[in-house]
Amino acid sequence: MKKVFLLLVVSSLSMATFAQAQEDVHEEVKTGGFKKEKMFTGGDLTLSFYTGGTTLGVSPYLGYSITKWLDAAVKFNFLYQSQSNYDNTIKYRQTNFGPGAFVRLFPINFLFVQAQYEHNFITSKILQSGTSSFKTKADVNSLLLGIGYSSGRSEGNNTYFYFSLMYDVLKLPNSPYVDYSGRLVPIISAGYNIGLFQGGGGGGERRRQRNGRD
Repeated sequence: MKKVFLLLVVSSLSMATFAQAQEDVHEEVKTGGFKKEKMFTGGDLTLSFYTGGTTLGVSPYLGYSITKWLDAAVKFNFLYQSQSNYDNTIKYRQTNFGPGAFVRLFPINFLFVQAQYEHNFITSKILQSGTSSFKTKADVNSLLLGIGYSSGRSEGNNTYFYFSLMYDVLKLPNSPYVDYSGRLVPIISAGYNIGLFQGGGGGGERRRQRNGRD
């Protein structure tokens, strides 16, 4: 299932790049320059339930639309996890925070493929029945790949709700997205993307374009 999922991600990336890259990049080069109405902000909530565990998180971000089909952003992650072994004799508690960045590629307005890099600082606590607990600290890199759905995104309007599903393909030890048995944990996120300086959903930009033609 994971192999099929990753294959879909790669296929979508290839299809979108082949179909749109040349035309849109040429357009961006021709118009050129930084445009504040292409900035956006937002954040997502992460929620994941799996056998013996729960993951909860929040991640605010600030970004820029590089082209009509490519967004990039920097973000900050905060994640809390709780896990137990099969007979509930060992419990794991983990808090993660750190910087990150992502790119979103939109083959079509309501579908995106996301690649996200994170560097998380981790504090873990292990509770064992009948013994005292102990803490460990570590840091680890993660590379999340996945797909998502957006509602309301259109040219000139970068304000929308979205849902996404991602996996950490690096699968490194101490990753917050790998359980105590070494299995990948699906990361389900929901959030809201807010376009900045767009004059009410992109209307200002469209008015400027019309005035330029008059």
